[in-house]
Amino acid sequence: MDDAGALLAALEEARAQAQTRVETFAAVVEGLRDARGDADTDDEHDPEGSTLSWDRATHAASLEAARTSLAEIDAALARVRAGWDGACAGCGRPIPAERLIARPAADRCVRCAARHPR
Repeated sequence: MDDAGALLAALEEARAQAQTRVETFAAVVEGLRDARGDADTDDEHDPEGSTLSWDRATHAASLEAARTSLAEIDAALARVRAGWDGACAGCGRPIPAERLIARPAADRCVRCAARHPR
């Protein structure tokens, strides 16, 4: 890896953004949980729009995705700090800098990522 410093900076920025998303979605999910409270109402058939149940489910899914992204970034930070050389975990060839700029947490080249999606 030619420029580990630039990759670390990109990962730190990505981590800060992911952490913000986690905190935001967690607050929304908690707020929706509080809004529903112990109410025994049927919000599933409200003709006026989306339901609290739907909103909570979609935001909970977004929260889980943000947590997954944060974990992937943390793993990438650990790799880089441990001296990772930028080699693809699939084929061992160097991952192009352009890919790491676009996806700083990537541990596979495009070809290997396409063959073995997560």
